[in-house]
Amino acid sequence: MENILVAGANGTTGKKIVNLLNQSQYFNPIAMVRKEKQKAFFEAKQIDTVLGDLEDDISHVFNNKTIDKVLFAAGSGGKNVVEVDQEGAKRMVDASKKNNIKKFVMLSSMGADQPEKAEQLQDYLKAKHNADEYLKSSGLNYSIVRPGSLTNGELTNKIQLDQKLDTQGEISRNDVAQTLVSTLNDDVANQATFEILKGETLIGEALDKVSVVNA
Repeated sequence: MENILVAGANGTTGKKIVNLLNQSQYFNPIAMVRKEKQKAFFEAKQIDTVLGDLEDDISHVFNNKTIDKVLFAAGSGGKNVVEVDQEGAKRMVDASKKNNIKKFVMLSSMGADQPEKAEQLQDYLKAKHNADEYLKSSGLNYSIVRPGSLTNGELTNKIQLDQKLDTQGEISRNDVAQTLVSTLNDDVANQATFEILKGETLIGEALDKVSVVNA
């Protein structure tokens, strides 16, 4: 099994990601949390945890176990976008390079390709854009997943996906989590950036589209 470091594990989407990884036969989650009191949620489920603050040095989070891949689902919630969403992501990319991880999956956002055109959340999208570009130029194998507005809807296991969707929309956190976990597989969406919304195509089939393009 591959060890997957999940940054932002304590977030709403992060918890769904960790849960899916914990049920997987291929992946073992290592939940990275910022505060000691946040560890109890995961430890009660016998999930590995590690303390790490994206606003500080995080090189130590790679020391305890061999990390095979990283899934970055952290976010400041708009409170400190430059230090967390941008610089925190860069710190994780740098640490991942030093530790030769095999793949870095980034949870980004629709609009991060052209933040200057956004009517809202420009600062957030600019931070995400800068983090995405840093990852692209890092030399790491990566996938950058850009969902629309997140909802708390049920898992449908279906999405619409393209490198650039010509429409706005929403998607459930459950479907985003499932897409991110599927993207961790070695043969899926390598060196790819794509957008997702709720849709009618099974997640696996939709991901085949970007996997072939980038094969």
